[in-house]
Amino acid sequence: MQMPSVSLVSIIMPLYNSEKYLKEAIESVINQSYQNWELIIVDDKSTDSSLEIVKTYTKEEQRICLILLKSNSGPTQARNRAIEEAKGKYIAFLDSDDMWLPNKLQCQIEFMNTHDLMLTYAAYETMDEYSNYINTRPCLQKITYNDMLKSNHIGNLTGMYDVDFFGKVYLEEVGHEDYVLWLHLLKKIEYTKGITEVLARYRIVDSSVSSNKFKVLKWQWNIYRDIEKINFLKSSYYFILYVIHALKKRS
Repeated sequence: MQMPSVSLVSIIMPLYNSEKYLKEAIESVINQSYQNWELIIVDDKSTDSSLEIVKTYTKEEQRICLILLKSNSGPTQARNRAIEEAKGKYIAFLDSDDMWLPNKLQCQIEFMNTHDLMLTYAAYETMDEYSNYINTRPCLQKITYNDMLKSNHIGNLTGMYDVDFFGKVYLEEVGHEDYVLWLHLLKKIEYTKGITEVLARYRIVDSSVSSNKFKVLKWQWNIYRDIEKINFLKSSYYFILYVIHALKKRS
């Protein structure tokens, strides 16, 4: 059996006007039982007190790196800038309004080592703007690329990939860029496995981009046809399954 890894984890956090939730997100990283991490926060020209909040942490915590973008460029560019700076063996993602449970990194890295996995994910909870529990999003124990076409089985705040195996993989400037990233990685492996234990909390905010259901559906169709180059009939099949799975998630 392999010994648990103590490799560095690079945590990617785009930031834009998250003063209400930012402290909770950062504290959830600081409180991890696995402590060999770097948190790379890329500010996308915030106009609230987000920057001041981050700076209070960087004064005391050397593992937090703050990068300022020159213009508001969106979360994809912010994440890619953080990936450029990342030094870790592993890359993980946490948005500035979400949270990790304290055992998230330790559990995930031990799982990757035990099962010789290069990509993993986990179950997570959803919460509202006031951190009240909404529901639990379970995950499949095993997924393939084809499974992922039917539904986004990887919550971005739980996904983590091995840079030594995949190299640094950047996000494309498309809707659902995280979903496209996981599809890209799954093409390179036969399958991967997920942790059924809840390891994170995802915040649902009504004003978020992902809350616009019609826009999300358009993105999804474009991914099948334009990004993955799937023919019309198969795209229609996967699209129907995707909508069914999306409705089940919210039930």
